[in-house]
Amino acid sequence: MKYFLLTMTIILLAGAYLYSVNAPTPSSTEISEPPVQIDDSGIPNVVGITPIEHATMVLTWRDEVIYTDPVGGSEAFKDRPAPTIIVVTDIHPDHLDPETLQSVVSAETALLVPQAVADQLPDQLKSQATVMVNGDDLAVNGFSVTAVPMYNLPESTDSRHVKGRGNGYLLERDEVRLYIAGDTGGTPEMLALTDIDIAFIPMNPPFTMSPEEAAEAVLAFGPKRVYPYHYRTPDGLSDVEAFKTQVTEANPAIDVVLLDWYPETSTATDE
Repeated sequence: MKYFLLTMTIILLAGAYLYSVNAPTPSSTEISEPPVQIDDSGIPNVVGITPIEHATMVLTWRDEVIYTDPVGGSEAFKDRPAPTIIVVTDIHPDHLDPETLQSVVSAETALLVPQAVADQLPDQLKSQATVMVNGDDLAVNGFSVTAVPMYNLPESTDSRHVKGRGNGYLLERDEVRLYIAGDTGGTPEMLALTDIDIAFIPMNPPFTMSPEEAAEAVLAFGPKRVYPYHYRTPDGLSDVEAFKTQVTEANPAIDVVLLDWYPETSTATDE
């Protein structure tokens, strides 16, 4: 009997050991990545949006932090996570502030700029910047980034925003396509965009579109969600409520979200 119990104990212990060695273990993805939730507009809920002012915002996208057109000095970002990616759209001071850039860029930051912006950067930033021209595609930090033309209509050589100088940006990751338009009219390149989940659209005439023009452009390319931004004019703030009404009455499926881009309202002239 003693030998029988000893034999059974050995068999049970051996079985437990073999199970522990061969038992399936959860993958690292299952451990580190929670399931992606889909919001009411059908967009994966992976992007956080914090407006800073005018064209400047902070996007948190899972483990990445994206600054767009950072201006306003280091104080504007004192409570924000450090950027892993920065995109700059154009040369005007409401988009390009080398002093602010120097205060927020680290050695690990991917800095994406058009050539005209690179030409105005101090040497330290210029050596770190990656130049993108209209139509370029780039893989950076898990994103697919496309430089989209941004320019005024009708086109002219003396336009405030000539074709080819600045970039809008299309960022794609986690099955989300996000479009930052920059200073632009409703260009053919904008209207040709497809499957856009989130769009940031300017409306500050005479520098970009009017709310009515912006609404017509949005209705043409049909993003799932649109945020009016860059809407301060020489005479005050554009009527973003009218923009929202025009879009939602024509296409209720487009979610228009109004955020506060001007906590201290100003009528300063922008370009």
